[in-house]
Amino acid sequence: MHLRQIISWIFPVLLLLEGCSAGMYVRKADKLYGYGEFYAASVQYGKAYRHLNSKEKKLKAHTSFLRGECFRRINQPLKAESEYRKAIRYNYSSDTVYLKFAQTLHKNAKYQEAENAYESFLKNHPDDTLALNGIYACHHIDQWKKERTRFEVKKANILNSRKGDFSPVLVPGEYNTLYITSSAHISEDQKASKITGLPNNDFWISKLDVNNKWSKPEYIEGAVNSEFDEGAASFSPDGKTMYFTRCITKSDSIETSSKVELFRSVRSGSEWSKPEKLQVYRDSTILFAHPAVSPDGKYLYFVSDMPGGHGGKDIWRCEMSEKTFGPPENLGQDINTPGDEVFPYFRKNGEFYFSSDGHPGFGGLDLFVAIPDKDHGYTVENMQKDINSNGDDFGITFFGNEDRGFFSSNRKEPRGWDKIWSFERPSPYSEVKGIVIDRYGEPIPDATIRIVNDKGLNTKTRSQKDGTYSLKVEKDADYAMMATCRSYLNYSNRFYALNVEKDTSYVLDFTLTPLHRAIRIENIFFEFNKSTLMSESFSALDELVKLLRDNPHIVIEIGAHTDRVGTDEYNNLLSEKRAESVVEYLQQQGIEKERLQAHGYGKSQPAKVDSYMEDKFKFLTEGFFLTEGFIETLPAEQQQTADQINRRCEFKVLKTTYKLF
Repeated sequence: MHLRQIISWIFPVLLLLEGCSAGMYVRKADKLYGYGEFYAASVQYGKAYRHLNSKEKKLKAHTSFLRGECFRRINQPLKAESEYRKAIRYNYSSDTVYLKFAQTLHKNAKYQEAENAYESFLKNHPDDTLALNGIYACHHIDQWKKERTRFEVKKANILNSRKGDFSPVLVPGEYNTLYITSSAHISEDQKASKITGLPNNDFWISKLDVNNKWSKPEYIEGAVNSEFDEGAASFSPDGKTMYFTRCITKSDSIETSSKVELFRSVRSGSEWSKPEKLQVYRDSTILFAHPAVSPDGKYLYFVSDMPGGHGGKDIWRCEMSEKTFGPPENLGQDINTPGDEVFPYFRKNGEFYFSSDGHPGFGGLDLFVAIPDKDHGYTVENMQKDINSNGDDFGITFFGNEDRGFFSSNRKEPRGWDKIWSFERPSPYSEVKGIVIDRYGEPIPDATIRIVNDKGLNTKTRSQKDGTYSLKVEKDADYAMMATCRSYLNYSNRFYALNVEKDTSYVLDFTLTPLHRAIRIENIFFEFNKSTLMSESFSALDELVKLLRDNPHIVIEIGAHTDRVGTDEYNNLLSEKRAESVVEYLQQQGIEKERLQAHGYGKSQPAKVDSYMEDKFKFLTEGFFLTEGFIETLPAEQQQTADQINRRCEFKVLKTTYKLF
């Protein structure tokens, strides 16, 4: 609102002040308010209200409403809510108070009461965009809160001072330098601003160290900081030119209002040049703030209340060259509303971000992302929780194209002071991990695990000394893995990494088969005294089929063994037929006949006790052979167990060069 509008609005009220004991306070407060010194005005309105008697209801309403406006502008929404309530109680002359009251309740997360206040305002203004958007948001906030959080958000304590800190911006390029606008004290005699009640803002800088930690911000010496209020900064794509806001106020006089203007400074080495004022429009009474440079460096985007906008503060742009600027162009109603659209920011990939209290949101300023469409307009989306809150959320910056960065917010801050927050989208990667062991449960170190997916990934890792491995993998992809190690057969695994927001670990273990020893095939069953395979055997044999497919150049022997019962001739014949039954099953599954040999050993090769058998059967000792003589020394129940162990099918690798030459 311009000064002449404010004065014309307040003038009728001044007539009521003649003879009023509080008149002096009200006049002083109105003047401070007219010059935008809201903190100082709130103090004077408080004094005025205390001097008004109960009969002066119009003045009480006037004082309460404007004090509420002051508190709203200096981020004290709870105090603003209280003042608006008093203004309504004293029948404030304009129903605008219901809209301001509703917006403040909205910011204080009192959504049902806010909806009622919006409805009161809409009775006389049924088409008001801000009120309609406010009601829409109040209806949908419960639903929005239930939606999955897209970002992990934390307060960046190392970057925050004891005062206000906002508008972090990462310098393009390495993204290891962060500029922050802060009202942190730099001298004891620094006075508080009459606008905010805080010291004037200056630029501070933080850098990443060798441990990838941010340093405590330091004040920037040089010309970019002045006696005035420095605001949000932006950088050219090469990081060598800084554009920023400066609010010039004559602190010793309330007769001169602030001028919010744009400046530019060029870096040479580590020093910034003396800032140059940018002349993008001739009217010096208009606000120009929050510059942002397009990724191609051709356009300067900024915030202004110049004529021709959609109400409040709008985002504009103008084409720029080294010294001149083209005519300002409003970004249109996709972006701008009758509310305030502020703090524009461009991401390296061309996405456009800004904050608004006019689009439907959680309260106060919310952060929005705008994607250009084919019709030269924008698709605008609220960034949702937890980026947005019922407080003010604004001034976002990204690490290039990575889904992480910083923004500012005054959420849950009792004094309404802004703080720096970090954000990071949950990793687009999952983890696959496991262990590589042999058939006897022993870890295999230095095994190679190769992994490919349907999106073109082809990489590998190795198992550690304890046989374990882990690897980051992309979500929403189909993976094939193969574990290999010298003197062992290959073994493959497959899995699908789901496209889920939360981090997920997939566990895939590999059991490798040694090349140079016979391996027992567990869970092979035949009908009694027959060579017919029982269906319970198919699962184990299918695993053997997989092993043969994973290792297409091996030739194996299937060896069948019997227990000590029966004649040699009978057992040799039975074991031979059983081995042939296994070979026949493998052939039926597509394994070439030339890769398979069957041999029946009867009872001629009793089993040798290994560590696995020793752990499972306590009466056995590793290294012993289950000969007929040994078995006959055991109790009857243990004899049955030993005989069962001897009745087995095994396979061993005969060649590793099938079809290689």
